[in-house]
Amino acid sequence: MKVQKEKDNSRNGRRIPSIFTILSLLMLVASGCATNDISDAYGQFEATETTISSEMSGKLLQFTPTEGDNIQADRQVGYVDSTRLSLQKKELEAQLESIRARITNINAEVEVQQAELSLAETNLNRLQALQKDGATTQQKLDDAEARVRTIQKRINALQTQKQSVRAEINATQARIEQVNDQIADALIINPVNGTVLTTFVEPYELVQRGQPLYRIANLDTLILRVYVDGAQLPSVKLGQQVEVLVDKNAEENQSMRGRVSWIASEAEFTPEQIQTKEERVTQVYAVKVRVPNHDSTLKIGMPGEVNF
Repeated sequence: MKVQKEKDNSRNGRRIPSIFTILSLLMLVASGCATNDISDAYGQFEATETTISSEMSGKLLQFTPTEGDNIQADRQVGYVDSTRLSLQKKELEAQLESIRARITNINAEVEVQQAELSLAETNLNRLQALQKDGATTQQKLDDAEARVRTIQKRINALQTQKQSVRAEINATQARIEQVNDQIADALIINPVNGTVLTTFVEPYELVQRGQPLYRIANLDTLILRVYVDGAQLPSVKLGQQVEVLVDKNAEENQSMRGRVSWIASEAEFTPEQIQTKEERVTQVYAVKVRVPNHDSTLKIGMPGEVNF
C-alpha cells in the first residue's frame, strides 16, 4: 500500500510535495513577511497645544470660539466687560485737561512777570546812569535793584511750579496708559493659527484673571513621538527624512513622509501605552517626527509607526 501511494503521488518520475510540506513553506513565507512588516519605532501623534486664558477678571460679554473652529492669529474672539475701566479713563482724562489748564495759567503769569522784569531792569539802568551824575539817591537805586531781584525770584518760582505740574501731567498720562493697557487686556485676541480643541467657558460667565478659556492647536503639522533603543539611536539624525505609517483601514497602512525634529539627550523607560509590557520596561530615547497634515488625515492621539 505504501509503494502504491507513492506511485499515485508521482508524475513523470517526480514526486509531488505533500500537504505538510506545502503548509510548512507557507508558514515560513508568512513568517518572513511578518518580520519585514515590523517598523523601526512606534508612537502616537501629538500637537503643540496652546491654552488661552483671560487677562482680566469680569463678565465675559462675548465669546465666539467653538470646538472645531479654525481661527486665524490676531483675530478677536471675545471680550470681558471693561465699563468701569472706561469710566476711570474718562475721569483721568478730565484731570489731565485740568492740569494742562494750570500750565496755561502759569505760562500767562510768567509772561506778566517777565514784562514787569523788563520794566524794572529799564528803571534800574536809568537810575544807575543818574547815580553817576549824582542825580539820584542810593536808596532809590537799592529799591530798583531789590525789585528786579524780587521779580526774578517770582519767575523762578513759577518755572519750578510749572515743572511740578508737568510731572503731574506725566503721572496722569502714565495712569491713562495703564488703564488703556487694562482695557486692551479685556479683549480676547487669538494668538496663533489653529483649530479649537476644547472650550472651557460660555458667554456671560464671570471669569477670573488667568482662567483658561479655550485650547487651540495648529493641526497642519503633527508630531509623532516615538521611542528607539540604544542600538537604533546612531542611525537617527536631526532633519532626517523618514517613512511614517498610519492605519488606512483594518488591513492596510498609509505611507507618509516625516522629518526628525528632536532627539532626547537622555534615556527613559518606555511609556505604558507603547507596545508590550516587556518593551515598556526597557530604556529608550524619545524622538519627535514632524509630519505634514494638510489633508487632516492625522488626529491627536492616533498611533503611528516610523521606518528610519
